[in-house]
Parts: sequence; structure tokens; C-alpha cells
Amino acid sequence: MNSTYSLHIFSESDILSHLDALSGVLTNCVNGGASVSFMLPFSPETAQQFWQRTAGSVARDERVVLVAKDVDQHIVGTVQLIVDQPENQPHRADVAKLLVHERARRGGIARALMQRLEAVAVDRHKSVLVLDTATGSGAESFYQRCGWQKVGEIPRYACMPDGALTATSIFYKFL
Repeated sequence: MNSTYSLHIFSESDILSHLDALSGVLTNCVNGGASVSFMLPFSPETAQQFWQRTAGSVARDERVVLVAKDVDQHIVGTVQLIVDQPENQPHRADVAKLLVHERARRGGIARALMQRLEAVAVDRHKSVLVLDTATGSGAESFYQRCGWQKVGEIPRYACMPDGALTATSIFYKFL
């Protein structure tokens, strides 16, 4: 881990007590064009509602939220491991919402979050991880550099925050 940031697993209460900071990271990413399920215009209220729902999901042990803090203890990144899967898929988890604030990018935070997420998945007896991302995005090439295998693309799968349709690339990784 880089000495300029630290990684943390957030509980429900951690999320609720850091709603503004987490919402700030999400807002920065969506307003910057990240395809993470939200549309423009993106309001602070929408961000806070998302994190409140996420906190409830953490409380129900459906997901794990990892957070990166900088040296000043400001939240600069986050990623989620969705462990609540169908009964016939206890070995699998989904990866969602890898977010790094623009002021903290290119410093290894995304890679560190993903490596820690993989370790958490192994601790939870998960051996297959799955994720999707906008085709042609920087995230797509990032996941490939991190050893993820691209399965394929689904055309017109989602809208970018500005409303333009985009294909989505599906990835998996064996642990």
C-alpha cells in the first residue's frame, strides 16, 4: 500500500457518518462522466440516498464497502463487493462502483482498492468475481491491466450520464 493513503472496510455506521464525503466522491465521478448507474443532472440528495441504501445493504451483510482515505483522512475512493448472490452461486461475488475522486487519480488507489477487494473476497470464500463497465472507457483498460478477463460486450446496454447509449463489457476474475 502507498503511504499516502489507507484502506478501510466501512460498516453501516461508518457509511452513515461519512455520507457527505462519500457523496462527494460519487458526485465528482458522475459529473466527470463515469458510467456508474446515474444520470445528469446529479443531485447531492441522489448521492446521499444511494449511500443510505448502501449502508442498509452493508448492515444486512449483502455487500462490503472498501474506502480509501488520503494522508489527511479525506475519503478519495471506494469500491463494493456484492456478496449476496443466489443460492446456487455461493462462490461468486459482483464488483461495483469503483470510484476515485479526480484529485486522487493516477496514484495507485484504484489498483489498491481492487487488490484489497480480492483479498476480502477470498476471506469470504469467493472464487469468482464478475463486473461490468462501459466499453471503451479507461476503466475497461484498467481492469484488463489488473488481470481481469473480458467475456464480451453487450451493445446499447446502458446510458452514460449525459444520456448517450453505450455498450458494456463484462469481465470475470478467478481467485
